[in-house]
Amino acid sequence: MGKKTEIKSDLEGIYRDLHNEMAEEKGSVVVLSHFGEFSQDLVNSLSEGVEQIMRTNDVKKPVIKRMFSIMIEGLQNIRIHGAKDTEGKQLGHVIVLDRKENYSISFGNLIDNKKKNFIAQHLQKLNEMDPVEVKQYYMEVLGNGLLSEKGGAGLGFITMCLKSKSKLRHQFFECFDHYSYFEVSMDLAYTKKR
Repeated sequence: MGKKTEIKSDLEGIYRDLHNEMAEEKGSVVVLSHFGEFSQDLVNSLSEGVEQIMRTNDVKKPVIKRMFSIMIEGLQNIRIHGAKDTEGKQLGHVIVLDRKENYSISFGNLIDNKKKNFIAQHLQKLNEMDPVEVKQYYMEVLGNGLLSEKGGAGLGFITMCLKSKSKLRHQFFECFDHYSYFEVSMDLAYTKKR
């Protein structure tokens, strides 16, 4: 087994560690967990699956809609902005944990180290804003129409922050050459129907 296999197992190992850390939280349940490549069909299927689980658990409809938006943004970020490994695969993860009063959602993917500072600064800026400022910033970015080279306007993280109404936690794991595995997570509070 060569370097390519080691890289995949390193990324899988990072995912497993994150998954185990979340799963070991007392009183919490892993609702959804996936590591690998994300096709558009899989993005749709995972998002709809979480939505169905939340409906079954009698979570209020506005919270389900917010979760759906977070899932779509997070999974599309992986598909559109995730770097490819040495085999040309675009690997990432999603983990959704139910903590009985809130969901914890984790997304991860490989990134070029050149993007680390930009991502960290963008997330820090968002985390320093209150909810009203996040909404104003969202409208400002939406209105200025500036698109990145991959078609985004930087709305993914802003949308996740806006919809989750929580801070975005993040970390980077060194991988190979000039790449790191990036993980972002957030919480989404919920109440059940009465």
